[in-house]
Amino acid sequence: MSDQHHNPYQQHDPYGQQQDPYGSYGSSYDYGPYPHQQQPQHPQPAAWPEHDPAQHESMTQTWQTQTWDTSTWQQPLVQDDPVPQDSYGSYASQPMPAHQVPAYEPEPAPAPLVVAAGAEPALAERPMTAAEKAKAEGRAQILSPGFRPALLTTVLAALLAAAAPLGRPALAVPVVLLQAVTAAGWFRLNGMWPARQGIALAFLGGVAADIGLLATDAGQAPKVVLGTLGVWVLLVVVLQLRSQASPDERLYGLTAATGSAALAVLAAGHLAADHRAVVTGALGVAAAVLARALPLPSAASPVVALIAAAGAGVAGGSLTGLGASAALLGLAAGACALVGLRVASYDYPSRFVHMTAGVALPLALAAPVVYVLGRALA
Repeated sequence: MSDQHHNPYQQHDPYGQQQDPYGSYGSSYDYGPYPHQQQPQHPQPAAWPEHDPAQHESMTQTWQTQTWDTSTWQQPLVQDDPVPQDSYGSYASQPMPAHQVPAYEPEPAPAPLVVAAGAEPALAERPMTAAEKAKAEGRAQILSPGFRPALLTTVLAALLAAAAPLGRPALAVPVVLLQAVTAAGWFRLNGMWPARQGIALAFLGGVAADIGLLATDAGQAPKVVLGTLGVWVLLVVVLQLRSQASPDERLYGLTAATGSAALAVLAAGHLAADHRAVVTGALGVAAAVLARALPLPSAASPVVALIAAAGAGVAGGSLTGLGASAALLGLAAGACALVGLRVASYDYPSRFVHMTAGVALPLALAAPVVYVLGRALA
């Protein structure tokens, strides 16, 4: 009965692997005969005595393969040319033969810096703007519009002076032209181009002021100008609130549009002023911008321009009958013209700014002075 008793731990091994005395498979790679061959019966391992250390040592398992034989000490491989090691025990990299070293082209050296005393360095490897170049070289970043914009301002002033005696409808033609150039120049001066919607809105504000001044008495001019300016500022705010731009961009657009509309509306003051004051003021502005465009020292140029404006005022007073007091009007108009030129020269502007803002701002800023002093002198 004991021989035929089925051992649950003894199962048929189709690959003929041998078992060690503990019932586990040995590490031998001999897979034995094929499954169709009769397998030899191995006796069951005897029970392990629990307290016999000697028998435990005699039955210690050893590996049968050379690869995993841990009882054999192997001589380490000695190379003729050992690989050098660094101080941390890791192998150092071997130098590559000269004929195998890849040829690397050296990177070009960066462009030299153009730095002036007291100026921030700017890389010359990219095209520099005119303002950056002037700052790096230590030159002035404020450039006056020059002689060509001064000639255009003189032409526009001459149109105002010629149309003023003909009546307010005739004077409205050069005033509208002045307002259009002012609106475009102010947006371009603020770096916003193209800004067709803002320019159109500012220009329409000036036209609305012109229509209001033509439809009312000259004494109502302040109310018309201020009312038009208030309505147009409200329109600008509404348009900026509907914009999808960032808050900073909307604020910048709001200031630019408001300033452009305000200048265009103020330029309409020529329509409300006395025609004699318009002639005198236009002559004073023309004389000031022409004198400012002359190649004179920077300290003497404004003084010469103001003297020329006062002289033009005297000439205009003699032509219109305002007398010698017209010199004050010419001087004030000339001062406003210099302020307009200075604003158009801000932060190294472009030629387009000079040909728009540099042309229109002297006459646009002089309009309130012409209206106020013209009523006082007349």
